[in-house]
Amino acid sequence: MGEVTERKPTGMSFETWVEQQIHRGMERGDFATLPGVGRPLPREALSQDAYDWAVAKARREGVETAEMLPPGLRLRRERDDLPARVARLASEAEVRALAEDYNTRVQAFWRRPAESRWAPVPGLADVEALVAGWLRDRPPPPAPAAAPPPATRRWWRRRGY
Repeated sequence: MGEVTERKPTGMSFETWVEQQIHRGMERGDFATLPGVGRPLPREALSQDAYDWAVAKARREGVETAEMLPPGLRLRRERDDLPARVARLASEAEVRALAEDYNTRVQAFWRRPAESRWAPVPGLADVEALVAGWLRDRPPPPAPAAAPPPATRRWWRRRGY
């Protein structure tokens, strides 16, 4: 593709200048080698808005969509996901550490200047409620295996026969 290095002339509208650049590129053949040239756009591309396109692109690139959220919303979403994350942990200490780490990050967020007055403010996680839910949902510990009955020796083995 040819490079556009000229600046928009003063007095010319931006739309006219862009149209000129497109026509020049078409004359040079810059668009002739693009994939899908001469074919209509796929139907799903026509129905997508900018948000849908960005989410689909992030998924194709392997980017977690939660990472695209502003910090306040990201923390709120993380708080909503805490019960599911806690369910996979093995000990009460791990549950408490996860919840306290989250609360520490929320308190650090509170101390920063707000991005805007409409920025969402996440709340703290209830550590005790998470621990109680984790304890409630844990499978019961396995019952200790019953000890096998003591081996009895046959009377003829006791006598040494």
